[in-house]
Amino acid sequence: IALKAAKDGANIVIAAKTGEPHRTLPGTIYTAAEEIEAAGGKALPCIVNVREEQQIADAVEKAVQKFGGIDILVNNASAISLTGTLETPTKKVDLMMSANTRGTYLASKICLPYLRKSNIAHILNISPPINLNPIWFKNHCAYTISKYGMSMCVLGMAEEFRGEVAVNALWPQTAIHTSAMDMLGGAGVEQQCRKTDILADAAYCILTKPKSFTGNFVIDESLLREEGIKNFDVYAVAPGHPLLPDFFLDHEGPDGVKHEGPDGAESAAVKPLGPVAETFKIIKGAISEDVVRSTQGVYLFELSGDEGGTWYIDLKNKAGSAGIGEPPVKVDVVMNMSSGDFVKMFSGK
Repeated sequence: IALKAAKDGANIVIAAKTGEPHRTLPGTIYTAAEEIEAAGGKALPCIVNVREEQQIADAVEKAVQKFGGIDILVNNASAISLTGTLETPTKKVDLMMSANTRGTYLASKICLPYLRKSNIAHILNISPPINLNPIWFKNHCAYTISKYGMSMCVLGMAEEFRGEVAVNALWPQTAIHTSAMDMLGGAGVEQQCRKTDILADAAYCILTKPKSFTGNFVIDESLLREEGIKNFDVYAVAPGHPLLPDFFLDHEGPDGVKHEGPDGAESAAVKPLGPVAETFKIIKGAISEDVVRSTQGVYLFELSGDEGGTWYIDLKNKAGSAGIGEPPVKVDVVMNMSSGDFVKMFSGK
């Protein structure tokens, strides 16, 4: 996001913790500043732990002294632990709540007096649309609460400062390839991800809109489609490879989407005989013209184990279809896996 803005010659403050190189992660705030300046911007690197109010205040003061004011705040700092309630140590709960929710709240609060003086004031939180489907709480309750806290800041502050400061959230439709994703997803996960460029382009689009564009929970792909982007392969790490849906978006994962088709009909080939058949029933109910238009792929699943065999999902032709056997059209992607892993994949596990 910073590099995209830097190409316009923006003045950018990097407020992050890494002053010394991390043992496994590349870069520091100083190397980031060098990249920003090389791209055409001006950079002010500040060591900031967003859990420390004074450190935020000091960075804001330096920013105002150096650049004369603040137009935009991007709240991106987040801690993540995808662990259940009994498996999440209090220290990690405190880290997520204080970095994600409290850090976003404080950074916004401390910047707001300066933002209110700007003609183009924007706060952008990298946080999801609030989705109260229990599936997004049951596996990582503390993380979900902390991210939704960031989203609640959007709801509250957008209304509180309407007409003065635009406040919006941005979230990716698919997994994005970052160091965090390497840590969470393991080797090879990058092939199922998009590059960070898609979020940079979407953020740029939001931040160049008027202040009247506020209180929105924006999904990167949806916004860019509205802006006329048609080729999303340019954002893929491995074009043509199936993409992992991101958290908190039901329509990408059938565990949580509408559980019946528009007419309640059920194909004879997909009677709920077991978990795979039940999953396909849910998938069929979730297929819409929008999904077909945005996906444009035919997937064949060669499953082993219980309910093994050949199944397909056509998200390319007409209104789409799914079922047992070979699809009636050319296949784009073939996936071989156990039926157990198939069910886990489609239920967000």
